[in-house]
Amino acid sequence: MQGFLDAFFNVEILAEAWPILLAGLLQTLLLSALVVPLGLIGGLILALLSTAKTRWIRWPLMAWVDTFRALPPLVLLIFIYAGLPFAGFEVSAFTAVAIGFFLNTGAYYGEVMRAGIESVPAGQMEAARSLGLSRAKAMRLVVLPQAFRNVLPDLISNTLEVVKLTSIAAVVALPELLFQARQAQSVTYNATPIVAAAIAYFILLWPLVRLLSTLENRKIARG
Repeated sequence: MQGFLDAFFNVEILAEAWPILLAGLLQTLLLSALVVPLGLIGGLILALLSTAKTRWIRWPLMAWVDTFRALPPLVLLIFIYAGLPFAGFEVSAFTAVAIGFFLNTGAYYGEVMRAGIESVPAGQMEAARSLGLSRAKAMRLVVLPQAFRNVLPDLISNTLEVVKLTSIAAVVALPELLFQARQAQSVTYNATPIVAAAIAYFILLWPLVRLLSTLENRKIARG
């Protein structure tokens, strides 16, 4: 038992590794605070464009969304960070992660929001227009609030996945939580930093998990 505790819950090693783990956690929080809003903004733009009537907008939009939903985020990230320099575009690790997540998560958020917009009865838009609202105002004041409410559990679920995916930033040496934990583990030859990182992710994401469960239960209860 003592050997297990020394290998996975070594207090002395945790105390030594804590400063760089904390720095990694702060980097993860900063990254999440950037990529989640970027994804939401990108998704909203895609969702609004999907309501266009002309196929010259809808078809390229479908191709864009399908492409970035199909590409694995890790492949996309490595391409941006290691591939674009061959074309003369040098980007930092943080910028590469921000661009990669904007493209990937924006496509997923866009599909969720598009489904939300389509879930609102067409009569809502018609009623708003009959009251004198422009199409843009009707969309902003009438349709979008209902659409967001209808797909809120899906948006939260997607946000959970986005925050968890920030761990792949370690492959481009961005010093987020997992990267720092692996660095500490390689120096100490002990799994305690990795366990500490896992616990930090749990504490960070558990409130969102509970909120998601509550919303899903309410949705089931409403039938």
